[in-house]
Amino acid sequence: MTTSTRAVPRTGVWLIGARGSVATTVVAGCAAVAGGLQPAVGMVTLSPRFAGCGLPEPGSLVFGGHDVVSCPLPKRAEQLAAQGVLPYDLPAAVGGELVAADAEIRIGGPLAADPRSDDALISQFAADIDSFRTRNNLARCVVVNVASTEPAVREGDGRLPASSLYAAAALGAGASYVNFTPSTGLHHPAFSGPYDVPVAGRDGKTGQTMLRSVLGPMFAQRALTVRSWSGTNLLGGGDGAALADPAAAAAKNAGKERVLADTLGTTPEGVVHIDDVPSMGDWKTAWDHVAFEGFLGTRMVLQTIWQGCDSALAAPLVLDLVRLVARAHEAGLAGPLPELAFYFKDPAPGAPSSLAEQYTALLDFAERLRAAGT
Repeated sequence: MTTSTRAVPRTGVWLIGARGSVATTVVAGCAAVAGGLQPAVGMVTLSPRFAGCGLPEPGSLVFGGHDVVSCPLPKRAEQLAAQGVLPYDLPAAVGGELVAADAEIRIGGPLAADPRSDDALISQFAADIDSFRTRNNLARCVVVNVASTEPAVREGDGRLPASSLYAAAALGAGASYVNFTPSTGLHHPAFSGPYDVPVAGRDGKTGQTMLRSVLGPMFAQRALTVRSWSGTNLLGGGDGAALADPAAAAAKNAGKERVLADTLGTTPEGVVHIDDVPSMGDWKTAWDHVAFEGFLGTRMVLQTIWQGCDSALAAPLVLDLVRLVARAHEAGLAGPLPELAFYFKDPAPGAPSSLAEQYTALLDFAERLRAAGT
């Protein structure tokens, strides 16, 4: 007698900015975790609280994406290993997975002097996603924007920004959509919903803003008056170069300021400065200076320093979001998912603002997915 085994459904992950540092770390890291080469440090969804939720396993994820650069993923992984972002031997150990993902990357855009209209570009991008899903026999697909931050949309712009073109393509292809960047995406007047698929974002919360979402509620709950909250970010790599543009930096800082306003109930004095330091590569340093008042008006100061590797911080969150959004899609959910505010600076309306409350909402969402069955 022969025993039949049911094939495990596979989930597509279509990365916008698919040859960048974050995307490369996502692909290499997923392969390392799936193959037992590295522990899943930083992946919240692989902790015991999420067992039995029906989330797709890391080994069932298939990668592709759009990008405008030509550096192959294996080469980019070697560069990241040389910088200490990836373990030195990991690119060789997961070389097959990197080659397979690179073969699924298509040219994005719009490129300079591209004559195609927005509708033509959206149709092409959607066709790329649909072909990827069909070619790999995927149960569903999640599109995740991990490209460099683009400038905020200016009033009177006649064309959709690239991030919005990709978002429209995801919806057109029937794929779920996650915006891990502060770029416009679905936050454009051209989009109003409702959506037939789950959507989440925007701007992943990986370092400085994560600290703010913890410290802000602390000051509020202890009835301490925050007088000013200033910060500085030093970073290199693609993000550093992109955020050297004041318009892009403004889009990034909006999320940082929003967290303080939401958790403190007011916007304190102070700004965040972002400086491009190319020699830092994928590493970043974030410094915060908080001036506050205690009992009888006593003036005090809290300072924090956060030093981390941007791609290593972002990649496990991206994989968490892919697993959660794919499962939400399978369970028949659609539209914005405020339950995923834990991962974002600018979550869906109605979401809690403190990290502790966001984590509770995330666990409640896990219970909802568990109850949904298969």
